Amino acid sequence: MDFFNYKRRVSSAARIGDTPMGGGNPIRIQSMTSTNTNDTEASVEQSVRIIEAGGEYVRLTAQGVREAENLKNIQEGIRSRGYNTPLIADIHFNPRAAEAAAKYVEKVRINPGNFVDGAKRFEGKEFTDEEYAQEIEKIRTKLTSFLNICKEYKTAVRIGVNHGSLSDRILTRYGDTPEGMVESCMEFLRICVEQDFYDIVISMKASNTLVMTQAVRLLVRKMDEEGLKFPLHLGVTEAGDGEDGRIKSAVGIGALLSDGIGDTVRVSLSEDPEYEIPVARKMVDYVLQRAGHPAIDAKVNPAFSQFTSGRRKTCEVGNVGGDKLPVVISDRSNGNFEFDVHFLPDYIYVGSSLPANAPRSISIIMDAGSWKGGNNIYPLFDSSNYKDITASDAGVNFLKIGYPDLSDEVVSLLKEQKNIVVILTTQHQNGVGEQRAFIHKLMNEKCEVPVVISRKYNEDNPEDIQIKAGVDFGTIFLDGFGNGIMIENSGNIPICKTDAYAFGILQASRIRTSKTEYISCPSCGRTLFNLQSTVARIKEATSHLKHLKIGIMGCIVNGPGEMADADYGYVGAERGKVSLYKKQECIERNIPSEQAVERLIQLIKDNNDWIEPE
Repeated sequence: MDFFNYKRRVSSAARIGDTPMGGGNPIRIQSMTSTNTNDTEASVEQSVRIIEAGGEYVRLTAQGVREAENLKNIQEGIRSRGYNTPLIADIHFNPRAAEAAAKYVEKVRINPGNFVDGAKRFEGKEFTDEEYAQEIEKIRTKLTSFLNICKEYKTAVRIGVNHGSLSDRILTRYGDTPEGMVESCMEFLRICVEQDFYDIVISMKASNTLVMTQAVRLLVRKMDEEGLKFPLHLGVTEAGDGEDGRIKSAVGIGALLSDGIGDTVRVSLSEDPEYEIPVARKMVDYVLQRAGHPAIDAKVNPAFSQFTSGRRKTCEVGNVGGDKLPVVISDRSNGNFEFDVHFLPDYIYVGSSLPANAPRSISIIMDAGSWKGGNNIYPLFDSSNYKDITASDAGVNFLKIGYPDLSDEVVSLLKEQKNIVVILTTQHQNGVGEQRAFIHKLMNEKCEVPVVISRKYNEDNPEDIQIKAGVDFGTIFLDGFGNGIMIENSGNIPICKTDAYAFGILQASRIRTSKTEYISCPSCGRTLFNLQSTVARIKEATSHLKHLKIGIMGCIVNGPGEMADADYGYVGAERGKVSLYKKQECIERNIPSEQAVERLIQLIKDNNDWIEPE
């Protein structure tokens, strides 16, 4: 791949009904129903809503053979409404259900973590090489039987790996890692190739954006090594709802789309599924605008790896760079000084003059030409006056420049002066590529100046800037770059909201936490309680616990695993019953759902993690 110049990865094509994926086909958009798959009418109605919103594939869960058989009736109902949209069956734990579903739908998703291995028990059993080989042979037998049916009915297959449901066998040998996800996939993929079956799509999903992007990139490299080019399905699992779900999805999915990776997208929101479609469409369309951009001439730093979570080494300037948390700079040059107390920026930029009503409790940046010194006030230079930095006596000097400004003279200045923070701008059609190029040049020159990433937008719709900024900044932050964020927006969105989005992007990128994180699934036919109302109740009770991650999972399939880095978990156990977790340990089982939120709060209190709301 080219880190600086956008182009789509060339994949093989998979036949999926009359809507093929990969090859030269468009990036497809899809969603998943949340209805009971045995309820034909409700499933048909919701599928139609997804299709009419722009969904090109519709996925439905099939827990057992009964649900799999009813996919025939659902498909007939959708076809009778005049839609030929391919249907996808989602299978966990049940090869018999997969074999039944393959006769009625255009694609079946199977999960290598539980298709044969079953539910993981976290037992830590060690497998000898002989035992491991025996388990692979069991997979070969079951998978080959399933593939023969898929060949007969011309049904495609998605090998869908979830970070939260890796088998005990994989975990004991590879750990809970992106490498383990890749091997879980490749075991199945090699058998498919042995069986001459190529209508395959692959997904590598996690709720952790770092894990998800690293796993997909590692898989692409592994497939390249073995001469394989299968198309890829992108998604961040359990992304949540509202602003958080959109930003987290844009960060993870957008980083891979920016690399040219991805042939279909599903945004997993804890909302009605038809609302996922326009979010995914906006994300894809935004990245595709980069196609055919003016070439960016740059060299990748030899020490850089897209497969690790390391951060670029930078010097510390004031409270920026080094081991400091990434800062948030808010553009207040329009004189607006209204703030959200939960998302106070670290710096505000006020322009060429210092208004009398500007707050003095927040660090201030102002144009160098007007700067007269003062406590907690810092000058901002640009490409027209950067040489004046050498005469500045400010403890911190900000320099706003872009890649075209990065001459040898500027690089020398940045290396010599140890009191500069760069604010990195771009006006390029592929701004992500250009900002990547800037930082790689710094690394090649062994320049450790801290860099705040800056982007300008003109958006009136909050969702639009959440998606665009999530894609743009998330890609850079997941590369391990960036010591801060500055979002400038000339549209009609309150600036305190833009500040909140900046903090949200940092949290979704796993580099600064500012609020309670909710790892909540998007709901499907397996969900055992009303997910949307439950998420709302838990958020109302716990949103002040900014130091915690709370998992809210509709069923046990991905529950304990996908919320692996959550502090507490609320998981559907059976209809009307909930189990509560501390990390991956189940503490209370089968609590009546009407009592479960209160018991969750008590569990948090019992473990001394509760803070009374202010």
